[in-house]
Amino acid sequence: MTNYRRALIIIDMQKGMQSATLPRRNNPNAEAKIQQLLAHWRSASLPVVHVRHMSRSPGSVFWPGQVGADFQDALAPLASEHVLEKNVTDAFSNSGLERWLHVRGIKELVIVGVSTNNSVEATARSAGCLGFQTSVVSDATFTFDAPDLNGTIRAAEDIHLMSLSNLNGEYARVIEASELLG
Repeated sequence: MTNYRRALIIIDMQKGMQSATLPRRNNPNAEAKIQQLLAHWRSASLPVVHVRHMSRSPGSVFWPGQVGADFQDALAPLASEHVLEKNVTDAFSNSGLERWLHVRGIKELVIVGVSTNNSVEATARSAGCLGFQTSVVSDATFTFDAPDLNGTIRAAEDIHLMSLSNLNGEYARVIEASELLG
């Protein structure tokens, strides 16, 4: 990473992501890696942005006012950390995130969270297109099994790798947490 000021962007690490109703996921240690990165950022007094998805669908685990919309306890923001809410996959869309980052002179973003092929990928694509030097931490992100267009269930591991492959080099650099912690 360069000497630019960088921010950690933690996407959708809410209690709803722990719901038993969700499909099988990959990377069961992602939360531990995110906790390590968050502790590292806090100890270095670097900016942290917590992104929270607030659904527009009443049946969603992310519907406002439900426990599922709350941040996971181990990843809850401090009062000094920025929190933004979104209703779509991309954390930049109608959220003020780009302006918040520019006002603080932040040029580098490190993205972690869920899900790799949804909000992580959408946010990383926008970040890259907006000119931010962006890294996505592969072992601090995860996704879920999902059907393809033909209805065949695809493994979360494959979806995760494909999403990271879509991003790598074009929109972001895909790294592991050890590159930032070591």
